[in-house]
Amino acid sequence: METNNVQSLLEAIRDSEVIENRIDLLNQLRDSNIVNKSDLVLLAECLVSFWEDSACMPQGMLNKSILHITRKYADMNMSICLSHFLALGVKVSVWCGKNLLIEESLDENFVFQIIMEASNFFSTTWSVLISSNTFSEQEILCTVESFILEQLSLTTVLISGIKRVSFIASDILKLAQVVLDSSVKLCKAYSAEVKWGIDVVTVDEHLTAGDERRLNSVKQVINIIVCTISNLYKLGTIAASGGGSLVSILNISWKGVVSLLQLGNGTLADKVSIGDIILTLLSLATASLRSVAGAWSSMGEKTLDVAEAKRTFLPIKFYLINVVRICSQYPSQALRLFKEVTLCVLMVSTFGTSLTKESYLKAASTTLAEFLEPTSFLLLLNLLNSAELKHEAKLPILDWLFTDETCSGTEEISSVGSFEKISLDEIFTVECESMPRSKVLRLGRFVLFLSLLRSSPYLREEVVLGISKKLGCFLELLMKEDVYSSVLVLHIPVINGSGAMVELAWKPMFPYVVHTLKTFMTVAAATAAWTEVELFLFTNFFHPHFLCWEIVIELWCFFIQNAETQMVDDIFDGLCSLFKSVATTASSLAPFSASRRMARSLCVVLMNGSQFLVDHFYNSVACDGKSQLSSIMLAALFMEGFPINLLSDDLRKLAIQRVTTDFCVLVENDAITETSLSSSVSHGGLAVCALSALLPSVQTSGFDIGVKNFSRVLKFMLAVMHGYRSSNSSSYKEHYSKLLSQTLEIISNTKHLYASDNIVQVVLELKTLFSEGPSASDIWLHQCKPALASFLAGLSHMEIVESDDCMTTSAIWELYHLLLRERHWALVHLALSSFGYFAARTTCNQLWRFVPSDAALSLDTETGKEANEELFMTELKVFLEKERALVKVTLCDVELSFLSREGRRLNQAIEKLASCNMEVAEGKVVQIDKENSVKKKRKLPGEVHEGVALLQRGVKVMSGALARWSQLNNGSKALHDELANGISSINGVVSHLAGLTDMDEQ
Repeated sequence: METNNVQSLLEAIRDSEVIENRIDLLNQLRDSNIVNKSDLVLLAECLVSFWEDSACMPQGMLNKSILHITRKYADMNMSICLSHFLALGVKVSVWCGKNLLIEESLDENFVFQIIMEASNFFSTTWSVLISSNTFSEQEILCTVESFILEQLSLTTVLISGIKRVSFIASDILKLAQVVLDSSVKLCKAYSAEVKWGIDVVTVDEHLTAGDERRLNSVKQVINIIVCTISNLYKLGTIAASGGGSLVSILNISWKGVVSLLQLGNGTLADKVSIGDIILTLLSLATASLRSVAGAWSSMGEKTLDVAEAKRTFLPIKFYLINVVRICSQYPSQALRLFKEVTLCVLMVSTFGTSLTKESYLKAASTTLAEFLEPTSFLLLLNLLNSAELKHEAKLPILDWLFTDETCSGTEEISSVGSFEKISLDEIFTVECESMPRSKVLRLGRFVLFLSLLRSSPYLREEVVLGISKKLGCFLELLMKEDVYSSVLVLHIPVINGSGAMVELAWKPMFPYVVHTLKTFMTVAAATAAWTEVELFLFTNFFHPHFLCWEIVIELWCFFIQNAETQMVDDIFDGLCSLFKSVATTASSLAPFSASRRMARSLCVVLMNGSQFLVDHFYNSVACDGKSQLSSIMLAALFMEGFPINLLSDDLRKLAIQRVTTDFCVLVENDAITETSLSSSVSHGGLAVCALSALLPSVQTSGFDIGVKNFSRVLKFMLAVMHGYRSSNSSSYKEHYSKLLSQTLEIISNTKHLYASDNIVQVVLELKTLFSEGPSASDIWLHQCKPALASFLAGLSHMEIVESDDCMTTSAIWELYHLLLRERHWALVHLALSSFGYFAARTTCNQLWRFVPSDAALSLDTETGKEANEELFMTELKVFLEKERALVKVTLCDVELSFLSREGRRLNQAIEKLASCNMEVAEGKVVQIDKENSVKKKRKLPGEVHEGVALLQRGVKVMSGALARWSQLNNGSKALHDELANGISSINGVVSHLAGLTDMDEQ
């Protein structure tokens, strides 16, 4: 078509005031072929000017005709007049958006027809714009910015109202995808032209004209990118609440936000609100999880399959992946939000662990561990491991996660025995500021700590150091009742391997905890964190909580198995010195004393050591020969299971010989009196305790102690029982009872003694002691019943005459009746074990005679009063079968409830112990009312009077012995005088004490 004709038609259209005529003329232009470049530019200019914002129907038809012409010529030669078509695109976008928002201005269907007509034009415009190099054309960049802004605004309006136009929803989604995808591509194309390290620098002077134009272009490009990010962010938020139909928009928009934020090497941080984007994504993730948790909580026990769980977690993983990418690119901005980030990670960790408690949600737990948890953990890992953040900036993260308030804080609970089962959706109701005090997130916090420990090989050294300083908090968390119960019974999904070799396995939680700590120890050993780890091991060597103690001792065992020999020897020399400082007196052999606790820890660790280490330690303890301190330490070690079989042969023989010799010296006396008891307890008592503990290990090692060494042990046993019955002092009875228990254990482990003639007298004396007179209800004698159970089990090796006329047999029956009547669960257990062992080996046929009619196991389980003799053997069979069975702990609410109650009581006991220790350490001042204290006279304890009497008798014995000794040793006058002076001084002190006690009695 000739230029004159094109110009005349365009002038006619411009001059015509009748819209219908304009439409006819435009149709003539559409049917013609315009090939001249100037004509095309002229046409594009006129089309822009012809487009009106009027919303009336005729004007809308005119706009539709304009779009028809535009579609024809834009496909062929848009690049010739790109700026004009962009300007037209801006007008079209504004018109469509405005009329969509004003519902009554125009029929909606017609507006959507215009949009559909414009979609091809938009697509072509984007395609040409991306392929054209417009970066250097500053004039067109302004139009490009307006075009992108209006296109994204229109897309936002369309997506927001997509539910009301479901009949063309698919077309709208296609258009939206084109706009979003194209805007991202264009921003990337422009970004490739910018030298971010040079161009984005403000230069105040000495700018050439070309530099100034380039700088303006760069600023324009940055504005375009920022504008695009803001609109994509808004669209992504809208799409997140739009359901499954907007998945494609959700995917493109958020991926676009992330990819554009990666441009500019962090330059966009000052232009875009990175924090808002991160918070929005975190909010979307937690809101989705909250919805999922609520749905699963109300679904009953319907089993969930893996495919459904994956579909559920897919959008949540998408949100978290995008947060990870943004935080990796902008760690400084993410650090400002570390509380919100860690809260999200904690929620995911807690949610995953809570799922493991429900069998019907096992598939969901597995999927979360494999699909979602690693991604959420990356949020924390990237912050802690970022090379761009200073070490000081990372410390608040660990402090916020594992604070003293978190680990040691107590919560008021109405009932100690209560077990509160946390609902899944309750996890996501925790506010950020209340996170450190939240009990709901406690188990998740513990599991998160495990994840950090397990990831230690990939962490920076300063992070490993920071974690090592929080190991004490780890144990504090473990003592909490919910964590304690879960660690003992839960199985958790654990991912092993990496890349294509990833495998997921369900493992018991407790071994996993120990293995993870060992991994951390290995990593820390090569860093500055080892000092903190070593301090942690020493500090918790006496940990009062048994589970924490088990873990710490296991770590000690791992240490001595892998550390250098010299380092281990040096540390054990220090432990030996500490052991000597706590094992100062014979009273330190009490079961829960510091020396016994330390001996227990040392023995467990030494069991995992080399023979050289065990020899070295034994020599350090036994180097003082016959000193009382050495005897106390050895007795404590033997009582706690010292691994004597790990000693070298020569040293083992010497150790056994020392113990047996000390014991034989003790039992050579025909009787033990109260006068000699003090020396017997301090020296001989140690020998009895040591041999009693040593015998089981020695027998299994193949060493024969010899019958002759025990020829008088039964007479010693009789002497102990006679001394107990004749004593009226509570303190003496306590000492006698300890000797009695240990001697019973010695006999039960020395089978040949049951064939001795004196065993009959021992049995009769035991029957008299335990069944007759005031001794039968004595508290100290009651504590001997566990040893009595062991002794009675050994009677299976004795020839027993089953006759009512046999006093020995009757005595054995009565002793078993005594034990089997016990109601305490521990004594019931010991009695049944003893009787089961006896029944399996004895030649007796009338076993029913050993069982009383009112045995604990014969009582009716419901009433607890009515006895049924037939019930005993049935229950005994069940008991023995349970003893042999391999017990497998299964998770259930009842089991968790019991363990939770047990953990709560353990924690309360430790808190009470800690408060007592704190009072002692601080030297707590007690206010005394002097006036009332003078008026009130308090009676001294009876043990004080007994002690003074013992001292007086002791001084008298020493004075008499010294007099006899001086007569036989005439040449030792100097020594005699020195001893006499010492006894005289002691006598003066004792006399003063006696005077004070006499005043108390008046």
